[in-house]
Amino acid sequence: MNAHQRPHHAPRLAIVVKGYPRLSETFIAQEMLGLEQRGLDFDIWSLRHPTDGAVHMLHQMIKAKPYYLPEYLWHGPLRVLQGLGAALRSPHFGKTMRAFWADLKRDPTPNRMRRIGQAFVLAREMDPRIGHIHVHYLHTPCSVVRYAALLRGCEFSFSAHAKDIWTTPAWERREKISDAAWGVTCTRDGLAELQRVLPEDEKDRVALVYHGLDLRRFPQPPHRAPRNGADPADPITFISVGRAVKKKGYDDLLNALARLPQDLAWRFVHIGAGELRDALKAQAIALGIADQIEWRGALPQDKVIDALRAADIFVLPCKEGPKGDRDGLPNVILEAATQALPILSTDFAGVPEFIANGETGLLIAPGDHVALANDLVRLARDPVLRDRLGQAAYQRISTAFSFDAGVDDLARRLSHHLINQRVA
Repeated sequence: MNAHQRPHHAPRLAIVVKGYPRLSETFIAQEMLGLEQRGLDFDIWSLRHPTDGAVHMLHQMIKAKPYYLPEYLWHGPLRVLQGLGAALRSPHFGKTMRAFWADLKRDPTPNRMRRIGQAFVLAREMDPRIGHIHVHYLHTPCSVVRYAALLRGCEFSFSAHAKDIWTTPAWERREKISDAAWGVTCTRDGLAELQRVLPEDEKDRVALVYHGLDLRRFPQPPHRAPRNGADPADPITFISVGRAVKKKGYDDLLNALARLPQDLAWRFVHIGAGELRDALKAQAIALGIADQIEWRGALPQDKVIDALRAADIFVLPCKEGPKGDRDGLPNVILEAATQALPILSTDFAGVPEFIANGETGLLIAPGDHVALANDLVRLARDPVLRDRLGQAAYQRISTAFSFDAGVDDLARRLSHHLINQRVA
């Protein structure tokens, strides 16, 4: 039975994501599980089918059923035509199409046409009990949800994260936020950018809600040997977890590793897939450091945590990518903190909201591979400094970045819509 064929009973929610499940978005899975544990009932709608080979343990714990829109309209032509037919009968069709045409004039792309087609399908096939939609990401997914919500005559809310904030045109961000019931984002940096495009009386439509991490899912930090890179048989292990894309700064990291002194024994472990992996491997070969690097690819969460526990230093030199793409506060930094790893990153985007330079980690300027090399050496040679920074990061994730506080806030906001539906 499709979602739209269910009988009417208690009101429910829909949560829309770009792809589900995805190993790179465990923060979304963690949030969904937390919402379920707080009694919220929802369906998951995804714009894409899964592409990762592994599934995170969090996804296995989530009870909500996932439904999939046709990623390209030719993947489901009958569904699109049925959605269009239902849209034509909607009393809100004219209002929806006026919003769509206004967007299309400013963004005359095939992708825009795909969004309205997916919206037709979503509006028709959603469970009729759903009266509120929450969407992750303010770019493509929010376009689909905005059109579908207009067609259904219901409200929507959003969680904005990183790339979607910085690559969505200002006019589009402003109009989506104005149409939304409310929105949240996960860094002060992102919040300031979203509020920048809003009139003064609408700035409170967006709030700051940190993801945090549920420390109950993670083991206690391990004891680490005080190695200092002097013994080739016991090298320092640098580790990074992240997709091999420009904004992660792995080209800078390889250049920094190539500058390390010959008497420093080290190895580097990278975990993650990504379009630049082959180019980075070629760069490592050209720099003469390929035999000290292990490329492990995408791994499930338990293997990632095992690797973090076995490492000495976590490094992620993120920077701005093409077309303004950037991270917010990378979840992997928080995960490294759960294992009391000393963290070396950049003074960029949302990273300084967690890492205070010299207190809970070390920060360098984005793109500065010389400074990066110097701080890698500094941390590698000084196990006492590593322990101090790692313990401080662990204390910060344990206190200031409470997962429960963030998911409680979202649950309260979303429950408000369910209560209003029951009253109506």
